[in-house]
Amino acid sequence: MAQITDDTLRAAITERLKAEHVEVTDMSGGCGQAFTTLIVSPQFQGLTSLKRHRLVNAALKDEIAAIHAWTARCQTPDEWRRDRAKADAAKEEGTTTTTTTGPSLAGTVGGHVEGTTQ
Repeated sequence: MAQITDDTLRAAITERLKAEHVEVTDMSGGCGQAFTTLIVSPQFQGLTSLKRHRLVNAALKDEIAAIHAWTARCQTPDEWRRDRAKADAAKEEGTTTTTTTGPSLAGTVGGHVEGTTQ
């Protein structure tokens, strides 16, 4: 399999999970070994968090096997819209919120996994 990139991963997620919105962040500085994602798909409706992640892992089995670290945040379109509305309202009020609209960068150094290079 060719090296995984944020673009190839985004395309696979969009196609296989019928995702309406996908955010992929390469946390490895471009070497394609660590990714964090936000996946918004109607296929998650009615599923527990565990079942959502199992669905994603099954759909991306080959890609996940080729990378070192993988994190997925899975939301339904309604959940995603609700979180975005909360974040937008907090911005307008000039306050901060713990709700994020994209993949978490927690545990990174400047948005990259420490010890990786480009």
